Amino acid sequence: MPVVVTLDAMLHDRRMTLTELAAAVDLTVVNLSILKTGKARAIRFSTLEAICTALDCQPGDILRFEAEEDV
Repeated sequence: MPVVVTLDAMLHDRRMTLTELAAAVDLTVVNLSILKTGKARAIRFSTLEAICTALDCQPGDILRFEAEEDV
């Protein structure tokens, strides 16, 4: 998938656990874990906004585009 989720690095930088973030954005740890591991197929803008607010960051700080290489 060309969109890479770097939520784990941002959590580490902010010294915050996934459980703390889940409580701050009112989501389950399971749903955030799916996002963190890159297995999510979509994210709502309201969820992205809540995560960015809680982590004091921009969407580009937790999402990155990497073009797929031709094999």
